[in-house]
Amino acid sequence: MGPSISTRVTSVRLVLRAPRAVDIAELRARLRHNASHLRPWSPAPPSGDDPTSLTAVSKSIVRYRREWKRGESYVLLVTKRVLGEPIVGRMSLGGIMRGVFQNAYLGYWIDAEHQGQGLMTEAVEAGVAFAFREAGLHRVQAAVMPRNVASVRVLEKLGFRREGLAERYLCIAGVWEDHLIFARTSDEPR
Repeated sequence: MGPSISTRVTSVRLVLRAPRAVDIAELRARLRHNASHLRPWSPAPPSGDDPTSLTAVSKSIVRYRREWKRGESYVLLVTKRVLGEPIVGRMSLGGIMRGVFQNAYLGYWIDAEHQGQGLMTEAVEAGVAFAFREAGLHRVQAAVMPRNVASVRVLEKLGFRREGLAERYLCIAGVWEDHLIFARTSDEPR
């Protein structure tokens, strides 16, 4: 049995929690506001699809909650601890594999206006602790394009080790991009 969907992960400045139906409008607004900021690092949607439409965001939240309950992935919205603060980012532990692997793939983004404040580092640190404690995972890995210097720095600050370069690893913004592979395991000190 995995962590409850009502789990809230807190850090000094942030709260990470599962998305809820009441988050649809705000998450949609954040995604639309950050579209150009996130585009260089995100898979291109299929032609004619709008991942920020009300329908798409609604379906995403339903899927996130279903996968959480099944222990297949954990998507956490990031907000500041101050009551009423907007969503400032999202962190995901996806593609969870149990058995002998006990692994998740880490993904994250931060609102463009909140970059450079250490918030994503703080969120990822709290989310990885959640992965190891509440979710019972042994390994968290991340794939980052080498030119995404800010994202590489987040992982390095948090003690992720660089495992290598995967050439033409993921199709991002319509191009097969090389990615640096990083990982941390639950038995490694921070």
